Amino acid sequence: MPRIDLTSVEQTNRTGYPAEHAGAVDGRWVRRLGPAHGISDFGVSHVVLKPGAASSHRHWHEDEDEFLLMLAGEAVLVENGGRTLMAAGDMAAFPKGEPDAHHLINESASDCVFVAFGRPPAGDCHYADIDLLWSGGAYRHKDGSSY
Repeated sequence: MPRIDLTSVEQTNRTGYPAEHAGAVDGRWVRRLGPAHGISDFGVSHVVLKPGAASSHRHWHEDEDEFLLMLAGEAVLVENGGRTLMAAGDMAAFPKGEPDAHHLINESASDCVFVAFGRPPAGDCHYADIDLLWSGGAYRHKDGSSY
């Protein structure tokens, strides 16, 4: 049976962000469930945000749909249009190509847990609030220069 035992999947707080942008996600712990279980057409990650942590920097993808389902705790979804409290059972969808930068921040005193679905993007990812762009398989400054 393909039941997933979370404890069998490595939990990590690694990030590929350049050092000056990495601190926001220090308290983000991720289990990448797809690769661990033979899923390759889309990504699915089990994410725990410690109090004060962000899921990422606010961003949007040119070619990746994203979807999340809150499992436990609460976090604030920050988008271009404002802030929305998300709690267990809440869901959010982020269609590719829509420049509505988003992320979650855990402003509570307890962990929050969610599952995020997407796929490995081939196109650019734009970061609204910082000098960061994912382009050509690497993080770059918004002017295209390398970190």
